[in-house]
Amino acid sequence: MVGLDIGSKTIKIVELQKEGEAYTLSASGIVGYSGISPEKMTDEKEMATLAQIIKKLHAEAGISSKDIAISLPEQQVFTRTIKFPMLTDSEIASAVKWEAEQYIPIPIKEAIIQHTVLLRNEKAMPPEVLVLLVAAPRVIVEKYIKVLSLAGLTAVGVETELIALTRALAPAGKTVLLVDLGASSTDIAIARDGLLSFSRSITIAGEAFTRAVSQSLGVTAVQAEEYKKTYGLEAGQLEGKVKGALDPVIRLVIDEIKKAVSYYQTEEKGEAPSAIIVSGGSSGMPDIISMMTELTGSEVLVANPFGRIRMDPETVQKLAPYAPLYSVAVGLAMRE
Repeated sequence: MVGLDIGSKTIKIVELQKEGEAYTLSASGIVGYSGISPEKMTDEKEMATLAQIIKKLHAEAGISSKDIAISLPEQQVFTRTIKFPMLTDSEIASAVKWEAEQYIPIPIKEAIIQHTVLLRNEKAMPPEVLVLLVAAPRVIVEKYIKVLSLAGLTAVGVETELIALTRALAPAGKTVLLVDLGASSTDIAIARDGLLSFSRSITIAGEAFTRAVSQSLGVTAVQAEEYKKTYGLEAGQLEGKVKGALDPVIRLVIDEIKKAVSYYQTEEKGEAPSAIIVSGGSSGMPDIISMMTELTGSEVLVANPFGRIRMDPETVQKLAPYAPLYSVAVGLAMRE
């Protein structure tokens, strides 16, 4: 299976082979991208430009299959957990159709809706089933499929970034918090036993970090981006000026993480995550992991989506600096 992740700064592609329960990396590639994302495109010319970039990446990465699984940005989808009485799978499917309307802020006929049973809790009083409901505007899904079609590729799967991220990073038998620090959004998920149980997306992300450095130090966005990547939250660099600019913005992200955990524990009656796994471009900022560890009081790890995938040592070394960026693409490629 091939996974394609169109981010707001980079496009990532991964091809995996599955043998039994094991995965082997066949090919991968990444390219910078500064255009608009498919959901904002209004004419075919814009789509064709992006399609050419994808087509070139597909060829240069050495991807063999033209069947592609693709992700939708978390901010464009609606994800909710719903509690039902102890129903059968077919009864849940019927109930979701009737219940979806009250949870989705767009007309049902304009949405594509999927659901997953997360938990059957027979010990609850009364017994209940926890179901994850995901809906996406049909028009947005069609735009992504159209871009792939223009690139000579076929969409065989469409899902949210956080579902793919959970598949790639969440360990079985544990509850963990996943944080994807993208360019335009930070996506937060709580995964229980390898399944997405809670999600939230906020607009404080990499671009906001860069803006803070640019405004605070009076430098261009390009220079600010360089400072952010080089010095990050290191107090001893540039008299701590970059850290000083980033500090309040990072704290806003940490506050959102704490709110998500609090909501999950009180409203969803879920257990506290045992660790935080951080992916995305900004996860490589110097000292961000130690600061998140300090402010959350949790174990914080940098994501390695290739941890369960067989690769030769040379490829491991080559991909190591970029591994957290590939999390969504790897999750898509692991899709059954």
